[in-house]
Amino acid sequence: MKVGKLNWDDLKQIIDNNKSVVRSDVRIRSGIGEDCSVINFGEYECVVSTDPITGADKNIGKLAVHINCNDIASCGVEPIGILVTILVPPTATIDDIKDIMKEIDEETKKMNVEILGGHTEVTEAVNRIVVSCTAIGKGKAKAAVSTSGAKLGDEIVVTKLLCMEGSSIIVNDHLDRVQGVLTNKEIEVAKDYVNSISVVNEGLIAGEFGVNSMHDITEGGVLGALWEVAQASNLGFKVYNNKMPISDITYKICEKLKIDPLKFISSGSMLITASSGKGLADKLNASGVQATVIGKITASRGILIVNEIEKDVLPPTRDELFSI
Repeated sequence: MKVGKLNWDDLKQIIDNNKSVVRSDVRIRSGIGEDCSVINFGEYECVVSTDPITGADKNIGKLAVHINCNDIASCGVEPIGILVTILVPPTATIDDIKDIMKEIDEETKKMNVEILGGHTEVTEAVNRIVVSCTAIGKGKAKAAVSTSGAKLGDEIVVTKLLCMEGSSIIVNDHLDRVQGVLTNKEIEVAKDYVNSISVVNEGLIAGEFGVNSMHDITEGGVLGALWEVAQASNLGFKVYNNKMPISDITYKICEKLKIDPLKFISSGSMLITASSGKGLADKLNASGVQATVIGKITASRGILIVNEIEKDVLPPTRDELFSI
């Protein structure tokens, strides 16, 4: 099989063929595009999500914290704790593990998120370090927002710049591939993108504002996230290529490596649908979070407008990061 997320048709078949017990106290449960499950505890709800870091060599502790807490924030809920699993090959050193845990400790302290526990193991089952976290959030009953809640006519908002995570990974792990196309200043800016990949702030602002769906943009990029929201909500979308917030630095990287920025891993950006996307974007921008309206939710089909030409958006395959 190819490296990256499992093919969506295969994943859907596996999920459909292995339905677990359905409990009445689970309000939002697993499904295509649904990164979190929400469990009812009366006055409050518990939001849980889990994800590994597999596409990066550097900053993996930092990335592991943020991609998982971002899932919780995509429900409009504050993350309160994480569980950490670290699997390292025999070639790793104790200093490698210490460095990862130092990153995790530093990032969780910034966010007031507690490390609740986990597991650390040296194993021949992996040939590189794998870090996987489970994040837990707490919110008022029925307040959590789902991926599947998009409504017909919603405006679609994305926050910050797309592809920040992917661009940061390239300059940190594969600098030799882009050394000739970026200036020293651009390289430093791209490296610093990793410090902007949390979407907890915008998730809480959007949750308070009142939105219909949220989804953090990870593997598969913005087109993958749009497809997941549409599939989960049984709707479609129409978005515009010229409205996508992508930096010149990222365009240079993508042109050099011959990859599509719209399918490039983009932690740090949130995809939000709301009846008043412009109102939400205005609120986010006023709060210091860049936000852009890129299109609308439609009745069917995923459509990308490029130079006034409609192009169908197909189910996402593996992220462009794994193509280099």
